[in-house]
Amino acid sequence: MSSLATGLPPNWTIKVSKTHDKEYYLNQSTNESSWDPPYGTDLSVLNEYLTKFKENGRKPVINKDGKIRASHILTKHQKSRNPKSWRNPDITISREEAIDRERDILAKLLKGDSTFSEIATSESDCSSHGRGGDLGYFGKKEMQPAFENAAFGLHVGEISNLIETDSGIHIIQRTG
Repeated sequence: MSSLATGLPPNWTIKVSKTHDKEYYLNQSTNESSWDPPYGTDLSVLNEYLTKFKENGRKPVINKDGKIRASHILTKHQKSRNPKSWRNPDITISREEAIDRERDILAKLLKGDSTFSEIATSESDCSSHGRGGDLGYFGKKEMQPAFENAAFGLHVGEISNLIETDSGIHIIQRTG
């Protein structure tokens, strides 16, 4: 287990209430929220993460070397900077079709129909598909700005909404 793990069950993440300036817990698949940690939380791991979280100004915790780890699912479209992939040597779908496809994938993820890694392996247009979408550790200025901002804004285990870059449409999961 990563030293940056939150200890929360799958699909749960930490948010901060703007009204109360206090942490709360959100289940990304059901939108259920709670002030108390959800059932199944490893409280010792959560408390360690929260200590680092508070020391970091209530922002997602970053490794001491300034890097995070993430996986992604990419759908390219005809206007992507490199409109070809291992799945399709000539991508002709429109940007709107790519967005619709990623919305469907996000819905599957949040319902728990498949794991992030399973979907990335079979559906992602990125060469990282062979690693379940894993991009490894990366720091600031190593990814396109929109991707970087989204990834660094996630807590470990959290899944992003759709993110658009020159490469296409992404869904990101922070893994470390």
